[in-house]
Amino acid sequence: MAEFIILGAGMVGIGAALALQARGHAVTLIDRGAPGAETSHGNAGVIQTEAVEPYAMPRDLATLAAYATGRSNDVLWHLGATLRMAPALARYFHNSAPARHRAIGQNYARLVGRATADHAPLIAASGSEALIRRTGLGELYRDARRFEAAARHAARMAADYGVPSDLISGADLAAAEPALRPGAVHGMVHWTSSWSCADPGALTRAYADLFAARGGRVLRGEALSLRQGATGWQVDGAEGVIEGSDVVIALGPWSPDLLARLGYRLPMIWKRGYHGRYETRMSLQRPYLDAANGYVMSSMARGLRITTGAELTGRQAPQNLRQLTRARAAAGELIEVGAPVADGVWHGHRPCLPGMVPMVGAVPGTRGLWLNTGHGHQGFTLGPTTGHLLAEIVEGRADALTEASAVRLGRR
Repeated sequence: MAEFIILGAGMVGIGAALALQARGHAVTLIDRGAPGAETSHGNAGVIQTEAVEPYAMPRDLATLAAYATGRSNDVLWHLGATLRMAPALARYFHNSAPARHRAIGQNYARLVGRATADHAPLIAASGSEALIRRTGLGELYRDARRFEAAARHAARMAADYGVPSDLISGADLAAAEPALRPGAVHGMVHWTSSWSCADPGALTRAYADLFAARGGRVLRGEALSLRQGATGWQVDGAEGVIEGSDVVIALGPWSPDLLARLGYRLPMIWKRGYHGRYETRMSLQRPYLDAANGYVMSSMARGLRITTGAELTGRQAPQNLRQLTRARAAAGELIEVGAPVADGVWHGHRPCLPGMVPMVGAVPGTRGLWLNTGHGHQGFTLGPTTGHLLAEIVEGRADALTEASAVRLGRR
């Protein structure tokens, strides 16, 4: 058995650590901070079994014009950052063409379709059932035309992938969800098989604790210090050098930085997302996506969380609360939103690849170097699943799914 170092203690890294550990490998999990402290903490907390197709870039002129002029709250862009990401964005746009997107979706759906089944034993073993709601995800629509289009999409998801959903009228939803203002919603697509979490950071930490209880090591260290040693790989830890025969880069949006030091180029689109937390006396039954306004609202352990769409900006750029401010105002039209919680604003970056599917597998040409990154919006959903996939690849699995997720990097 190998001695693996996993770099990155978010849901993706912890999922890989647990899967490799379960197959008898010695595993050390390394991060500069505590497990689950970054993007795995700040997301909407949904295990999205309905997201069987990766998010495509719109190709119709009306939507693109809304993005370009800032009328849509789904995307906020900045010229300098967008130009720097332009080659990757162009490839993403190319892959969003209907035929290519459908082909990519066939393999992506095989990953997402496993998500709840792969989370379930970890939830049980980590004692985290109290954090999980199996009440689905609601997509809210404010007018008949968009609701009818959403209903057609839901029917296609059922026909093509077997994804279950219900269509709920606004009146029936208002009766079932008293927190919603009467008449504010025309209808809802209820994705019934998705799960949600009251505290995604706590769930990630619980998985890390489970890994440690099973004999794994969780250490602080600096991923960018990674180097090849005489017999494997070395990383500088808080208490000395950490060594292993193999290393997995699971650093999400920071993966390209480390790969660049090793001589590789990984094009990536960084989609910044924000959340704000608000005091509230009510509790929503499930997370809700306000489709017209590009945000998700969910009752969580520490109040109402509102999570925004995508901002195309530099990773070191200052916060821009325009999307969150708009989302807060739109949510106020649907429910009573209380005062902001002190220090309740957070931001992080979603690591999106032009090929849309996470890269999972061996880095060609460098012995003992593995990659598990590029999960886009679905790191929280897919962490345990791509962890299993990586462990299976280590043991020799080769099929259409491993080919679709294979590591393909340029040289610097």
